[in-house]
Amino acid sequence: MKKSVSIIGGGPAALILAALLDREKFKVTVYEKNKTLGRKFLVAGKGGFNLTHSEPIAELIARYTPPHFLKKALLDFDNDDFRKWIGTIGISTYIGSSKRVYPESGIKPITVLNAILDVLNKQGVTIQFQHTWTGWTSNDAVVFNSDTAIKSDYTIFAMGGGSWKVTGSDGTWFELFERENIPVIPFQSSNCAYRVDWSEDFIFEHEGSPLKNIAISCLNKKQKGEAVITRFGLEGNAIYALSPQIRKELQSQQKAIVFLDMKPTLSSDDLLQKIKKSTFKKTSETLQKEIKLSPAQIGLLKKYLSKETYLNPELLAQNIKKLSIEITESALLNDAISTTGGIQLNAVDENFQLKNKKYNYCIGEMLDWDAPTGGYLLQACFSMGMHLARHLNSLP
Repeated sequence: MKKSVSIIGGGPAALILAALLDREKFKVTVYEKNKTLGRKFLVAGKGGFNLTHSEPIAELIARYTPPHFLKKALLDFDNDDFRKWIGTIGISTYIGSSKRVYPESGIKPITVLNAILDVLNKQGVTIQFQHTWTGWTSNDAVVFNSDTAIKSDYTIFAMGGGSWKVTGSDGTWFELFERENIPVIPFQSSNCAYRVDWSEDFIFEHEGSPLKNIAISCLNKKQKGEAVITRFGLEGNAIYALSPQIRKELQSQQKAIVFLDMKPTLSSDDLLQKIKKSTFKKTSETLQKEIKLSPAQIGLLKKYLSKETYLNPELLAQNIKKLSIEITESALLNDAISTTGGIQLNAVDENFQLKNKKYNYCIGEMLDWDAPTGGYLLQACFSMGMHLARHLNSLP
């Protein structure tokens, strides 16, 4: 007789788990609070649909915070394995110039989602929509819509973190877990914009300006990439990747200092020589035409440097390489791409089973891990789903 599996949530971790469970051993039902599956998956796809990252597995694992928690799952199902698997369901991929992995041209997010849902259909997976999980009964049956109790052999929670409430990933499950004495940590924004107290005249002139081919550092981490000046502050992949370091500084100091390197390919000495040898009389002309800084970058230097520092070649070169910018807070949870917090990692075993609720598992962004954008978030969710599928398939 087949054992029953209830999967609560309809995101990437849940879907690949449902797709890979042994249909000969399990009767699988996915319970989704919305009217459709994969809403956050589709929304994320609108901003550049990178499915994973192609870098070597050791480097990829190091992108996660903490790296050890996901190491086994990522080794069991790495970025190459994911590309091969998704290729078997009709989604061909390519590696872009950024080393991110994308579906081939013309393949939209909905196409990828439908390919996965087609696997679920062939596997005989049942999908129940508009089923909102509202807790457990005394014998650990799961309750939906406050009045429907389902008792399964295995229950897997994959309900997301606390960001993008419009997609259903609203973190409302947090208090229900807390009531059961499952260790949890409050959600915090990650991969989000960070507040910088720009002046109104600076915003008027530079709001929306990109900062390209830069590097930003905080504490012991440096990230190359791009950022955008916004009314709120700074956002973009170069600062998203520093979320763990910025959060740490905000928690301990109530502010965070990041350092902007406007010319990562040049040393301070190189810059100094260019400035000194320039034939342009005005410093701003030298910066624009000799150093190739954008108007926004020059605007930043003028905002943060005194006139004396700005006109001093040595100090100017140093600040082009390491301009100090103060961050005062992160964006709200609902404006973040992802969140940390949720279920503490020590609350689950190596197969993501809750230690104080046997046969109940948690995967995906519900757990307190972090990763930058660029395919890492999706890769982790897919790897966790695959890891748990293999574990359950191996049970007698």
